[in-house]
Amino acid sequence: ARQAARTIVSSPLVKAAMHGGDPNWGRIVAALGRSGAKIREDKLDVHLNDICVMKQGSPTRFDAEELRTSLARLNRVPIKVYLNLGDGKATAWGCDLSEEYVRINSEHAT
Repeated sequence: ARQAARTIVSSPLVKAAMHGGDPNWGRIVAALGRSGAKIREDKLDVHLNDICVMKQGSPTRFDAEELRTSLARLNRVPIKVYLNLGDGKATAWGCDLSEEYVRINSEHAT
């Protein structure tokens, strides 16, 4: 669970999506797939800002524009991924990947 959480919050594609308020659950699931965590697609649930966007491995119906608007207003975007395979739990904190972040960090020569 810990590795899955860390991989998701460190994914540049997830960071960019959250900065843009994009409820792209595919980027979250792709990061999860790269994490090495044991997963079963048919058990996987994903929530963004407490709205279920994937249930048992299938996309759910949700108002994408409403979710996009709510995500864009938040300073913190809760991403909850339920593997539903056991009792493990993990929390990871990350930051978005904003244009300002890229600009600031690309100005420094190493």
